[in-house]
Amino acid sequence: MRLRNISGSREIIGMSGFVIHEPENQKGNWQSIFGNNNPIHIEIGMGKGRFIMDMAKAYPDINYIGIEKYSSVLLRAVQKMEQEKEVIPNVRFIRMDAEVIEEVFEKEEVERIYLNFSDPWPKDRHAKRRLPSKEFLARYDKILKKDGRLEFKTDNKELFMFALEELGVAGWRAEKVSYDLHHDEEMMQGNIMTEYEDKFSSLGNPIYKYIIVR
Repeated sequence: MRLRNISGSREIIGMSGFVIHEPENQKGNWQSIFGNNNPIHIEIGMGKGRFIMDMAKAYPDINYIGIEKYSSVLLRAVQKMEQEKEVIPNVRFIRMDAEVIEEVFEKEEVERIYLNFSDPWPKDRHAKRRLPSKEFLARYDKILKKDGRLEFKTDNKELFMFALEELGVAGWRAEKVSYDLHHDEEMMQGNIMTEYEDKFSSLGNPIYKYIIVR
């Protein structure tokens, strides 16, 4: 379970140069933050930051922005960045709720979106809060480039089946689907794991993944 209250977390985050404060002011102008015109990839619900930091190291010509709702979780990512021996120049963090993502990114400003081990919100009345829901897919549609892609990984079969069912009604289609990622040679090529993925796969849990387009 994620810790959501750590004393002083917001103050530490507020002083971090890795965190973009008032991100709505950067809408349409995110390249200026990185000082280049490289593609922008975002991870929504980045947790402690392992995935996005490893991606940034592997692909230095892509700019990565990690979005996390909870200060106490974002704090862990900030601490992890500060412990790096060398600065990772192509990563920034935002503390925000993804429901307002259209206020932070301009139309077609993002090339790729990653959702990794998102909160399943298991109760039916909370379905619209799930990050791969049709409600959120409509939000992503407005910021993603026309040929952009969204990648989703989870160990929760019910959430994954729900996510697949949402595609058609939301105007998206699956380009690739795996019901056991770590035994899928093609989709495992270049796979970078999250903290949760490492944990769950080591327990023998299958990891589900799709890559979708409009």
